[in-house]
Amino acid sequence: MRHKRGYKRFGLPSDQRNALLKGLTRSLLMHDHITTTEVRAKQVRPIVERLVTIARKGSSSATVPEQVHARRLVRRYVDSNVRKFIEDPEQRGAKGGARPAHNPEYVTARLFDVIAPRYMTRPGGYTRIIHVGMRRGDAAPIVMLEFVEEAVTGETTAKAKKTTGRKAAAG
Repeated sequence: MRHKRGYKRFGLPSDQRNALLKGLTRSLLMHDHITTTEVRAKQVRPIVERLVTIARKGSSSATVPEQVHARRLVRRYVDSNVRKFIEDPEQRGAKGGARPAHNPEYVTARLFDVIAPRYMTRPGGYTRIIHVGMRRGDAAPIVMLEFVEEAVTGETTAKAKKTTGRKAAAG
């Protein structure tokens, strides 16, 4: 029985389940959308939303210790484990060799530099689940979990209220 359990176990041991969720989270942060089963998407969604909120709090407007702390909190969960760096021949190290310039697949930097600034004005709800269909083998519901593209601002909510007001007056 699963009385008072806050998560799905997926029939996996805890280390494999955590690895599955970390992998899905990493893929979503790298590619902005993933296609997976509905149950998995519902388990990944709060994790990703929490990480985006942490990244927003550790943005460039925060103090340096707050930025470092936010990056450490994110890396504790979603470090990329990718060792591929692009070497910049213009930057020379102490021994004359080219130093690595950056890692194009580094999830933490992408979260802080690309994803978090997109949602600075949005109060929450950074992802959405779109139903795609059923899986062929076992008819499991397949969904696409993706980031919401538009950011909510005061102007867009005011526009929405104006248009609904006009439609209500005309109807």
